[in-house]
Amino acid sequence: MINARKDITGLILAGGRGSRMGGIDKGLQSYLGRPLALHALERLRPQVGRLMVNANRNLERYRAMSVAVWPDEVPDFPGPLGGMLAGLVHCETRLMATVPCDTPGFPRDLVERLASGLEREDADIAVAYTREGGDLRAQPVFCLMKSSLKDALAAFVGAGERKTELFAHEQRNIRVVFEHGADFFNINTLEELEQHRAP
Repeated sequence: MINARKDITGLILAGGRGSRMGGIDKGLQSYLGRPLALHALERLRPQVGRLMVNANRNLERYRAMSVAVWPDEVPDFPGPLGGMLAGLVHCETRLMATVPCDTPGFPRDLVERLASGLEREDADIAVAYTREGGDLRAQPVFCLMKSSLKDALAAFVGAGERKTELFAHEQRNIRVVFEHGADFFNINTLEELEQHRAP
């Protein structure tokens, strides 16, 4: 039986280039008066036992959010997988949940439902999926994985692979479907940030 407080560390992925925002640090952009990454931290906090942030710039500003901050283990911004690997290197629980810094409205029962799927199917990684029309769409940065995947992920990233969904597909994985796709809307540009400043 998975105990969220004892068994799960949460990781906020805030280590990207922010290229679609002109290269600025996305996690530190203000949304409803607080940094995007802080919204993600506060939403994830009740769902896990411990918290970390993956960031590659402005580390002290992230540490000011009273959380451990770890940069990528590999150079040149390898994307979400680089952040996940950094998290697994420092994860001291048997499971790690990941969410991006740019989706402030992700489900409050995200980790609970991922954990239920992982346990039910005896999988190594549970990935969130949403419905769009009649199709399922992977949300691979919203996942729960066993910390024992660290070596497999290090080898995957070391081979130059960068696709989060492909890594999950190569493991014993379970899809967990969330019906409200709008909960996973992410803010990619400054224009989108401005549009969503209002509640």
